[in-house]
Order: sequence, then C-alpha cells, then structure tokens
Amino acid sequence: MVVLADPAAVAAATADRVVAAARNAIQRRGVFRMALSGGATPLLAYPLLVAPPRVDGVDWSRVEFFWGDERPVPPDHPESNFRAAQAGLLSRLPGVRPEAIHRMPAERPDLDAAARDYQAEMAGAFGDTADEAKVPVLDLVWLGMGRDGHTASLFPGSAALAERMRWVVGNWAPSPAAWRMTLTYPVLNAAREALFQVCGPGKDAAFATVRAGSPASPAAAVRARRTLWIVDLAVAGGAGYTG
Repeated sequence: MVVLADPAAVAAATADRVVAAARNAIQRRGVFRMALSGGATPLLAYPLLVAPPRVDGVDWSRVEFFWGDERPVPPDHPESNFRAAQAGLLSRLPGVRPEAIHRMPAERPDLDAAARDYQAEMAGAFGDTADEAKVPVLDLVWLGMGRDGHTASLFPGSAALAERMRWVVGNWAPSPAAWRMTLTYPVLNAAREALFQVCGPGKDAAFATVRAGSPASPAAAVRARRTLWIVDLAVAGGAGYTG
C-alpha cells in the first residue's frame, strides 16, 4: 500500500504505475491489456497519462482497453464510463487502434445477453474464441472503491459477488438504483495486477473494512496476483492507518 498526501499525489502515482505496467507487459508479451475504472477518481489521472513525459513512455498502439464496469446508458451519455475515458484519455493518446477499444454495451435492453457478448468479445481479444472457460489474464485492472466498499459494480450483498463462472454479468446497483454491467471476481483475481486508486473524504470506514479483510467490503475480496492500493491521507488516516 502507498499512502500519499492528497488526491493529486495519488493520481500521479497511479499514472506512473499504469505506465510502468504497460512498459513491462509490452516488453514481455508485446501487448498490454488493461481494464479501466469507472467513477470520478480516474479522471484525475487521465490528464497525466496524455501529457509528456508519461504519454511518450508507452507504445499505445500495443494497448488493449477493456472496462471494469459500465452504467446502463448510451456511450455518449454524461454518466457513461466509456464517454469519460474516451474524452479524457483514449481520444488523446497517440496510436490507439479503434479495434483495441472494447466498450461494454450496458445500454442494451437485454443486459444478460450483452454481458455474454462482452465475455465472448474478451475471449476473442485474448485469442481464446474456442475456449471461453479459460479466464483471461488482464495485465492491469484499474479499480476504485465507493464509500460502501464496492468496486467495479460489485456492491455489498449483490448477486454478482457469488459468481464464480461467468466473467461479465449484469448486477443491481442500489444508488442510483439501476442495473449495471461488471467484471466478476474470476477475472479480477486472475489479473496480473489490481491497482486501486482511492482518495477523498468518506471512504475511510470502507477502507478500514478492507484492511480488516471483512467480507462486508467487496473490494476486500479482490486478490489479484499483485494488488496495490494507492490512497490519500484522508482515506488511510481516517481508517487509523499509521504506516
């Protein structure tokens, strides 16, 4: 875990970690496959990734972009996680291939069918179209955490927490009340790295449950091959963490 002074410092460290993970994956395997986070927190890091020196440190033509979750809105809707990433990151990175952007179609009326189609798309992107039972290994899953301890769209008490087979499902979000699309624990925990960027007031109690390993917090159950938390003092200090 890394504890930094404020959200700006957390964003800078997160951007540095994304670049380092991308460079390592491209050097080792020729491609970097990343799932982007939703919510407001990653918006602080996007401007840092599209500006020198970080933007020049990655061959963005070798990056495949997925999403951890999506709201049930069209891709041009103000609340769309895709729209936020497209405007603040993807459209401003050099060399990004349109076919490497794998948007979650959560606006479709049949969300279960849409989730199954997204799983098939992921399998195809990983070259496993004939074997969807083989869980894909993302190089990096970029995550945040809500005040209730949810991550992606895995909410406390929700049905998707118990999913052990499917990679992508529709899941009910309590606030605002709506169905969403989300990656599940099988994919999150198969990733080479899960990177949590958490900052701002009101998240200290949820972070304390994560530190305690409480099953009440969905974020606590994310156990990728490497899991890194980058948090600010408002989160860590409020949870009683002193280093």
